[in-house]
Amino acid sequence: MIRFGPSGNSEKFYEDGHKSSVEAPLWLNTMGLRAYEYSFSLGQFLSDEKCKIMYDEAQKYDIKISAHAPYYINFCNTTEQSKENNKKFLLNSAHCVKLMGGNHVVFHTGAQMKMTREEALNNVERNLKDFLEIFESNAEYDGVLLCPETMGKYSQVGNPTEVYHICTYSKRLVPTLDFGHINCLMQGGLKTKQDYKDILQQGIDILGPERMQNFHIHFAKIKFNEKGEIAHQTLSDVDVGPNFEPMIEALIEMGLEPDIISESKGTQAIDAKKMNDYYTKIIDF
Repeated sequence: MIRFGPSGNSEKFYEDGHKSSVEAPLWLNTMGLRAYEYSFSLGQFLSDEKCKIMYDEAQKYDIKISAHAPYYINFCNTTEQSKENNKKFLLNSAHCVKLMGGNHVVFHTGAQMKMTREEALNNVERNLKDFLEIFESNAEYDGVLLCPETMGKYSQVGNPTEVYHICTYSKRLVPTLDFGHINCLMQGGLKTKQDYKDILQQGIDILGPERMQNFHIHFAKIKFNEKGEIAHQTLSDVDVGPNFEPMIEALIEMGLEPDIISESKGTQAIDAKKMNDYYTKIIDF
């Protein structure tokens, strides 16, 4: 079963009178949604007590939790301060998501800055492998998967091929395919079911079908220019791509069941429900 849910709390969540994320599992359950991504994007982490409340609520209402690690992570950067920040942000994210009962932590690999692409990728490999030695040797994080995300700007490390290759470093790494970002890199070229299948098949070819059963998806329509991503939109923005229907059809035909997190601007829960309803209609047909 594919689970759908929002990244963070949408505008309607607050319009309905809710104030705290611990209220999200019940609210999402009433909408027929089964996933929720907690964002630590600005480096603000939850207390253990609040994480345990989230765990109880998620278990009660059958909501699968994931987390997005802070945006400040950059494995391209070789400074000791950057390495320490990467360690702190990812380990804190893994600690919280496990307490909440989840097992996926999404992170951005980093920015190329003034390096060549080869230099940036070499730094990512070296720095990430050093971090993995710490992460994998600590039983506290057993069961947690780290999920490098495909990015939407050419200046960022993280096209699909790069993300798949990065995931070969460890079985604890699985990809987050952000198809809105990928469409930006393709300059609007992500259109058909076969386009989605080609990207998914590349992951299967590189990582194997078993590894691709655990991968993660972000989805939003996103405006772009010649440099890549500009801004997230909603599914109602008909002039912006990509469309989610061929993605869902491709996943069903390939037998893949990732969690799909909506990152629409302000309407992420409503748009997650739109995708969920389309998926349910197909599998029940």
